[in-house]
Amino acid sequence: MNVRDEKLKSIIEWAKKNEDVRVLLLTSSLVNPLAPVDEFSDLDIEFIFENNANYISDKSWTLNFGNPIAMIEEDENAFDNKHAMKMVLYEDGVKADFKLYSKSNFIQETEQKELPEDWDIGYKILIDKDGITTQMLKPTYQVSIIKKPTEKEFNNLLNDFWWDTTYVAKCLARDEIFYAKYMSETVIRTGYLVPLIEWFIASEHNWNVTTNKYGRLFKKYLNQEMWAKTENTFSGSNIEDNWTALFSMVDLVSEIGTELSKKLDYKYHDKLEKDIRKYLTELKFKT
Repeated sequence: MNVRDEKLKSIIEWAKKNEDVRVLLLTSSLVNPLAPVDEFSDLDIEFIFENNANYISDKSWTLNFGNPIAMIEEDENAFDNKHAMKMVLYEDGVKADFKLYSKSNFIQETEQKELPEDWDIGYKILIDKDGITTQMLKPTYQVSIIKKPTEKEFNNLLNDFWWDTTYVAKCLARDEIFYAKYMSETVIRTGYLVPLIEWFIASEHNWNVTTNKYGRLFKKYLNQEMWAKTENTFSGSNIEDNWTALFSMVDLVSEIGTELSKKLDYKYHDKLEKDIRKYLTELKFKT
């Protein structure tokens, strides 16, 4: 039994003996058949207490499962919200995300007509002392499946991509690496490139696939050539390297966007791309 399994066992044993705990759930990747699981995967635990107030205000109960070396508590206004969180990294390397429900709030959630996303992605009932989980809907595991974009969503993403590349170019021309990185990595990569690659992969898998969060599984689904082109969009701190990465990103988006537009039968704005490419090239050769 590995360290994470040992910790889960200790959590279950503690919950069984604790009369305040009425239900215990395991959620997320460890119970999702579509999710990658390895030695670094977290424990996502939901405690349903008769009353969770003391467990929110006093975190000493987390010591029952090991020695915490870091913790994030999302408890502000917790008494008004549906649940609180204690996310704990233990000395043995296991990270456990504890969600703390009161029984009344948990029951309200189970009575909803649709399963909340946190449960629809996967859950396993470990303990139910009062039989209050019997009405819970079964997970569909569809939350993470990539959805086909509408033509408006597709066009908006590409329009925004081409617009924001101009900010990167201006920053590189000014030797402003921090803002260039913010625009290229935070805004463009996360907001535009990642979803575009997701759509590309999903289009090759009948829109019935997940690549997990923020491209975690891109390398698994892209062929070697496309993965190499994706890798070329990354760069360090050198300004010239960032220019190279920017044009690599432009080329990749053009290739994927054009192919997707044909598959989806959506219009691709060739003139916009041509005009922005001209603008980027002129800025680069001014520096």
